[in-house]
Amino acid sequence: MVRIETRGLSFAYNGAKALSGVNMEVSGGQLVGLVGPNGSGKSTLLKCMDRLLVPGEGKVLLDGVDISEMSRRQVARRMGYVPQSTSALFPKTVMETVLMGRIPHGTWAPRSRDREIASGVLDRFGLRNISSRDIRSLSGGQSQKVIIARAAAQEPDVYLLDEPTSSLDLANQIDVMELVKEEVKRGALVIMAVHDLNLALRYCDHFVMLKGGKVVMGGDSDSLSREVLEEVYDIRAKVLGKGKNRVLVPLSRR
Repeated sequence: MVRIETRGLSFAYNGAKALSGVNMEVSGGQLVGLVGPNGSGKSTLLKCMDRLLVPGEGKVLLDGVDISEMSRRQVARRMGYVPQSTSALFPKTVMETVLMGRIPHGTWAPRSRDREIASGVLDRFGLRNISSRDIRSLSGGQSQKVIIARAAAQEPDVYLLDEPTSSLDLANQIDVMELVKEEVKRGALVIMAVHDLNLALRYCDHFVMLKGGKVVMGGDSDSLSREVLEEVYDIRAKVLGKGKNRVLVPLSRR
């Protein structure tokens, strides 16, 4: 089963540290939630794992192989990255957009095998009926499903999702998270930056909490104690229930 490990990972923007000595190890068949306040390093960590950013120190290992030794195409065959914003969408149909996920496996000209895989992804994600529509004409929820479907067409072992539900209404949040969980059931490792802690508590199997570019906690939902949440988010809160039924109730700033 696929495994990602970061060792002493550090990154800085113009001298300002965004990540500092991040150590993490997670494996396939689970949904990992990257949680923490704004500016804690969640997006930066995802980009370093996908080699969109080159860390100043440390390394990212994919099944024991340093990704700095892999080509960009090799990384894209194993990992599918979905950015936080999908506002800059090209004038393509849904099918054409999903087919772009096959580029790491061939050329810009799709083959019959590529079309077959893309077609299967459209069915799996419930997008068949809108496959010929221009992606710019879709709702936010539909667009997000298409972008995740594009990543799925890469047939990755790992999905790196940067706040995939942040701009969606409640119904579309559930739809997207259910699609993500289906990929986990298929054996994928999904690492997702997420702000909504209650959504994360409902769906994630494992958590990595960041603050100031450092890992402050790793574990299952029971590790998200009231004390940890109050310290990291600087709030007063209640945590009710256990496991997947845990709910965070923020009360006030500390």
